[in-house]
Amino acid sequence: MTENQVPNLETVEDMLAFVLAVENEASERYAEMAEAMDAHNNTQVAKLFREMADVEELHAESVQRQAAKLGIEALPVLQYEWETPEGPETGDFADLHYLMTPREALLLARHNEEKAAAYFAELAEKLSNPEVKAMAREMATEEREHVALVNKWLEDFPEDESEWIEDQDPPVDQG
Repeated sequence: MTENQVPNLETVEDMLAFVLAVENEASERYAEMAEAMDAHNNTQVAKLFREMADVEELHAESVQRQAAKLGIEALPVLQYEWETPEGPETGDFADLHYLMTPREALLLARHNEEKAAAYFAELAEKLSNPEVKAMAREMATEEREHVALVNKWLEDFPEDESEWIEDQDPPVDQG
């Protein structure tokens, strides 16, 4: 993370709005990935991405409840411009393949959650407000819990020998 990637998070409200934006972005991306897999009749992977979207949506709802408990009526809806192609918790569409296996989808989800945990841990080190710093550390912990959840799901999908690299029906280059 570079200095200009640290958002201006001076208050608890700033942090909650930021976390809500990250969680909403992740939920939306997983839902988009599910739709992409549905379009290619890869329903098992689509289902896993929908479950990840639901996990992120529940986390976003938790952030809103936390704000309400603190007397914050409505968090601003924020969107951030990331220096990297993707936000801290979103996956890149380039990592999708219509023939990906459930295990590959979960490994992608785990990568996203690990990336988010590392982001929030590093962010905590850069923040000055102790309360906001503690919230960033809490977010890193919650993201590590998501990693553990995905690892649990991975137990249901043994190592597979993915065949999609040898796609017999590759996309047509119309460039």
